[in-house]
Amino acid sequence: MSLRRPTPSFSFSPRTLTPLALLIAALFPAGNALAQQMQQPPERLARLDEVLVTAPAERPLPANAAAISGDELNARRAASSDTASLLRDVPGVSLQGAGGVSSLPVIRGLADDRVRTKVDGMDLIASCPNHMNPALSYLDPSQLETIKVYAGITPVSVGGDSIAGTIVAETQAPVFAAPGQGSIVKGEIGAFYRSNGNAQGANLSATYATESLNLTYAGATAKSDNYTAARDFKNTVVTGRAGHELPRDEVGSTAYETRNHTLGLAWKGGDHLVEAKFGFQDMPYQLYPNQRMDLLDNSQHRVSLRYLGRFDWGSLDARAYHEEVDHAMDFGADKQLLYSGRPGMPMRTAGKTSGVSVKAEIAQGEQDIVRLGGEFQRYRLDDWWPPVAGSMGMGPNTFININDGRRDRAALFGEWEQRLNPQWLTLLGLRYEQVKTNADKVHGYNQATFPTTAPMMDMMNQGRDASAFNNANRSKTDHNWDLAALARHTVDATQEIEFGYARKVRSPNLYERYTWSTASMMAIMNNYVGDGNGYVGNPNLKPEVAHTLAATFDWHAADRAWELKATPYYTRVSDYVDAVKTATFSANQFNVLAYANQSARLYGLDLHGRMPLARNGFGEFGLKGLLAYTNGKNRDTGDDLYNIMPLNARLTLTHKLGGWDNGIELVAARRKSAVSDVRNEIRTPGYGLINLRASYAWDQVRIDFGIENLFDRYYALPLGGAYTGQGTSMGINSIPWGIAVPGMGRSAYVGINMKY
Repeated sequence: MSLRRPTPSFSFSPRTLTPLALLIAALFPAGNALAQQMQQPPERLARLDEVLVTAPAERPLPANAAAISGDELNARRAASSDTASLLRDVPGVSLQGAGGVSSLPVIRGLADDRVRTKVDGMDLIASCPNHMNPALSYLDPSQLETIKVYAGITPVSVGGDSIAGTIVAETQAPVFAAPGQGSIVKGEIGAFYRSNGNAQGANLSATYATESLNLTYAGATAKSDNYTAARDFKNTVVTGRAGHELPRDEVGSTAYETRNHTLGLAWKGGDHLVEAKFGFQDMPYQLYPNQRMDLLDNSQHRVSLRYLGRFDWGSLDARAYHEEVDHAMDFGADKQLLYSGRPGMPMRTAGKTSGVSVKAEIAQGEQDIVRLGGEFQRYRLDDWWPPVAGSMGMGPNTFININDGRRDRAALFGEWEQRLNPQWLTLLGLRYEQVKTNADKVHGYNQATFPTTAPMMDMMNQGRDASAFNNANRSKTDHNWDLAALARHTVDATQEIEFGYARKVRSPNLYERYTWSTASMMAIMNNYVGDGNGYVGNPNLKPEVAHTLAATFDWHAADRAWELKATPYYTRVSDYVDAVKTATFSANQFNVLAYANQSARLYGLDLHGRMPLARNGFGEFGLKGLLAYTNGKNRDTGDDLYNIMPLNARLTLTHKLGGWDNGIELVAARRKSAVSDVRNEIRTPGYGLINLRASYAWDQVRIDFGIENLFDRYYALPLGGAYTGQGTSMGINSIPWGIAVPGMGRSAYVGINMKY
């Protein structure tokens, strides 16, 4: 197998270009000179005169990447409304616990902003001090057409400003009527129910298309109450609200309600496609079991424009997008609301992201492909906490957490893929990024102006901390260089080896650089890792630089009936952004920590494979599974890195017969004993769970049903963080320390989808 897809067997013909295509062609005058030297590009871009216009792959998938689409994607979405959870069968990927629809993917021990996430080509950024609105939370699983994961050694054409890898999520590609067909109308309607938490939801999509025009709408809604664990896990039922108690097995602050809508408009003419997509999310609430606050309103508006074209000299993909987020937090139903008779601690965030990207792919001869591109992203963030009337601690003024935070990225990249001979394929890429960040002056609740000296009367050191921040040099410019080199050797029809090296760089996010208050009440509100601690930013943080070596050994049948892949990897990160102790620190409790550059290393092994077992009158039986191990250390302190998934495995016995597609799944993890001491990370016991899955599909209807955690086994989520889901969460240690967020007890689910 090669990284290269088959070259299409059709040729270009002269066509009338759209005005947009003429403009873009004028920007690339070298195309005419190159045309006589170049053959047509490989099939990165689906034929635009076919009925289905699929989104082109950024590049063919390397061995350390995975893609989920079609029936495989449909089989997973009935069991969860969390789009990130669709990645749980991908080698090297685990999930950091958060809200019910907002878990954060972890790739080989590195999570959150260390993972670049693209939704329909848009680089989206979490606008929240607790990162409650990550990129994948804006998509319902039913709206997803394909999702790809690039782990570790990621081609520079796929993304930068990350050190773990890239996730590329795409919604439905436009479909057009066949020539002479006139118009088509198609769509899908579906619903689901899950017993644990009384979760329910529905989805609807509809498409109208002619030979050149496509109009598509997709909408989905999902809602759930708190879920319950398999047994009691806490010794209190109080929530801090009169008349409201939680049973000891109920996991507080796990309820959610979300509504997502997308509208697409596309025009196709010859070898050119112009597409516009509009997205809107209305999330009334999403409660968090491992955060002090809850999301009580989140609205997102986004628009993206895309030009996709093919010329004699190659293909061109140009995009522009804009996103606006309005985010509100306060104490949800399971957390204490009144403090000294005053209600709540309102927190508001507004984020705006704009970006453009241009990517060209040029094939030179039969052996070489060159990819060139550039990107620009402009991000603005305001994070402020309105005063509470009559409160001494939260007033009389607005607390300015981040004031006009700015983060601008400009990038250029080049990539060269070469087929040396039938056995060897190489890929070499270089990417440069300039990242500029800054933020304006701040003040606390007890100041009306932006102090530059500490006042005499200074509640919770707000004036001292604000003046230190205001006097600091906050403008930072980073010059980041990424390098990726891959080589694949095809030994024979049953063996392949891919190996490579990557240098990846990530600049700190705005919350890591520009949160400033050391007061515990404020610091615990700035925490996106779910460990219950408080965090203080550091304007002098340097970019993280990761050096990764990895290899994938691929053994398989000539027809891929069975396969086994093993990927060992090693990553060393200089200037790793980790937590350090501040003035006061105690074991076995929550503390205020600060961000600092240190050094880290990670290594591990991913194994995954599948094989047929039997084929008879009862159907086809098979076995598939994966095993993952990651070890992470802080090289400066010797401490274990935070939120490293222990050795874990997933093994599934599969069965297919006619329209039936069934599975019995074993999910297991070892005890988590390697924990971050500086964060007082909670140890979790090992566990083993059994899940049952079944589906039956007709031509137009599909039914999915199953049981998660069949034997109702109790377990704690290794990456779920500290349980802060109920009670007096505003005080740093006014809630118990040492309770890990438990996983869900037994839950039966059913989902139905009908196409028309």
